[in-house]
Amino acid sequence: MNIIHRTCERIFAIRKRTLQLGGSHAERGSFGEDRAAEFVRRQLGYRVIVRNWRHQRDEIDLICQDGVVLVFIEVRLRRASALVPAYYSVNAKKKKILLRGCKQYLKRLQKKPKHLRFDVIALALSDLGQYKLIHYPNVALFNKHYFPDP
Repeated sequence: MNIIHRTCERIFAIRKRTLQLGGSHAERGSFGEDRAAEFVRRQLGYRVIVRNWRHQRDEIDLICQDGVVLVFIEVRLRRASALVPAYYSVNAKKKKILLRGCKQYLKRLQKKPKHLRFDVIALALSDLGQYKLIHYPNVALFNKHYFPDP
C-alpha cells in the first residue's frame, strides 16, 4: 500500500508543477510552499519539521533540519514581471515579524538547537504558470550573538 501511495503522490505532484492563471492568493501561496518544501527535501536534503507554523498572527512557512542546524525558511512568490523581486520583499518590517515568530517557536522547544539559520526561497512565476526558484541561505535575521535560552 505504501508504494502505491508514494506513486500516486509523484503522479499528482508532476501534474501540479504549474499553476493555472487566475489562481487565488491562497492557491499561489500553497503552490509556492509546496515547491519550496519539495526543493529543500529533494535537492538540499533537509528534513521538513513543520509547515506553516503559527503563533497568534505570526507564521513561519517552513521549519527544517539541516544536519545539526535548525533552519527557518520564508517562501516568497512573485510574478516574474514584478518590479521588486521576491527576495527584496523580505524587508526590515517583515524580518522583525519573522524574528518574533522564530523566538516563539524556540521558546516551545524542550531541547534548544545549538545552531540556527534563516533562509529565503524566492519563486518567480511566469504568466504560463511555470516558476524559477532561487534559494538564499543564511539571510541576516538573528543577531550574531543570539543564542536561545536553555
